[in-house]
Amino acid sequence: MNPAEWLVRTACLSPTAPALFKGEKIEADYATFATRVAAIAGALCAKHRICKGSRVAIFMSNSTEYLEAMYGIWFAGAVVVPINAKLHAKEAAWIIENAEAEIAFVSSDVGKALQAFAPECLKELIYADLPEFSLLRQHVEMARPKEMHEDELLWLFYTSGTTGRPKGVMISSGNISSMALAYFSDVDEVDCKDAILYAAPMSHGAGIYNFMHVIRGARHVVPDSHGFDADEILELAPKIDNISMFAAPTMVKRLVERARAVDSNGKGVKTIIYAGGPMYVADIITAVAVLGNKFVQVYGQGECPMGITSLRRHFVSDRNHPNWRVRLGSVGVAQSPVLVRISDETGTTLTRGEIGEILVSGTTVMSGYWQNPEATAKTIRDGWLWTGDMGAMDEDGFVTLHDRSKDMIISGGSNIYPREVEEVLLELEAVAEVAVVGQPHPEWGEAVVAFVVLAPGQDVDPAELDVHCIANIARFKRPKNYWFVAELPKNNYGKVLKTDLRLMLLDVENLGR
Repeated sequence: MNPAEWLVRTACLSPTAPALFKGEKIEADYATFATRVAAIAGALCAKHRICKGSRVAIFMSNSTEYLEAMYGIWFAGAVVVPINAKLHAKEAAWIIENAEAEIAFVSSDVGKALQAFAPECLKELIYADLPEFSLLRQHVEMARPKEMHEDELLWLFYTSGTTGRPKGVMISSGNISSMALAYFSDVDEVDCKDAILYAAPMSHGAGIYNFMHVIRGARHVVPDSHGFDADEILELAPKIDNISMFAAPTMVKRLVERARAVDSNGKGVKTIIYAGGPMYVADIITAVAVLGNKFVQVYGQGECPMGITSLRRHFVSDRNHPNWRVRLGSVGVAQSPVLVRISDETGTTLTRGEIGEILVSGTTVMSGYWQNPEATAKTIRDGWLWTGDMGAMDEDGFVTLHDRSKDMIISGGSNIYPREVEEVLLELEAVAEVAVVGQPHPEWGEAVVAFVVLAPGQDVDPAELDVHCIANIARFKRPKNYWFVAELPKNNYGKVLKTDLRLMLLDVENLGR
């Protein structure tokens, strides 16, 4: 299924339904949206010689033009290569070269820097915020979207590359269809009166959640800031109403803190879907207390986009079930199109409650890595995606993440999962953020170390933290050192860079208590 078909169908059924918004201002209804997309596709094919299967990059800040470019590419039967606008131009150029993209849609804030690193395969940059983009909209329209079968490449997504060069994840038309339909059954319902707010990068989870809202004829809203601003969201939500948004846990925490500061209950917000990093139990309890029953958690990877497990809003807000706290600390149960199991290193399924690697199989799982058969063979074995995440599944099917396998600490022969220690430390009001890593130790192999960011106006000493840990977890799991830092290093998506923290430990003179 070509996603452009979904847009065409909605435009036929609801041509005057509002589609694209820049802040509060309507930019296009569905008929106009579809017409522009068909014209862009016509221009790509006739003027730029883009054909079925060609890769076209998008290196842009959030905008309504982002959606027009994406659907124009798909209408033409080509492949979208989304690139986070926060990446360095040199990093974006490497992705473009690896994908062999011939054209890149860019915005002025990043496009000019890209020109200095543009690879030979890149024939042209098209600036979506300049008049040249309007000319594409005026081209002769392509009659119909190119036919696209379920196994054909649709979305070439590059992993963040925290341990080396990013890999191109090949997401097919069938993968996207599976993910989109699972949203309705396992995440949330969408109505034509709803709106999706693009506050997180459209190159990732926020953008990939556009499909469900196109299918239902809902509104697409790009805030005037083109990104995340807590005050802007709280002000815009009541005016737009019924908004849903994807947010990383760090964004949720900032939104909740701001809402509490201005005495807001998030009026106008229907659903906040959080994913992309650990959401600690203490933080989500506070979020529900401040904003209400609006939260859904999704667990996925680029290799299985947004599609491994989900924790529906009922489970996030439930405080009556005997195991509500355990469930709240989980990432939910398997989504409808996939099977999930916990395995040891040999691939043997472990019993319920045992910790092992999370494996997933189903129609949402990628076909493989772009031009990288070795990595594909290592990651997909006998039809199962080895996620690299460690977790356990309880008797009811709820999966609890522990850590990435590479983040697990082995001290004195015992496995220690940093998240468990982090959860305990975050119970303290004085602790705003914490990240736990292993430090090489001559006797124990690794020692547990905690990097702590204190809440504003708070103070606490290591002895107090130690007492709290000893009271709540096994003594061998408690940190042997606590380092107080102003902030934790994070990547462009808000994930804590534990590799950087380990490097900091090699030069402890740069750390201050």
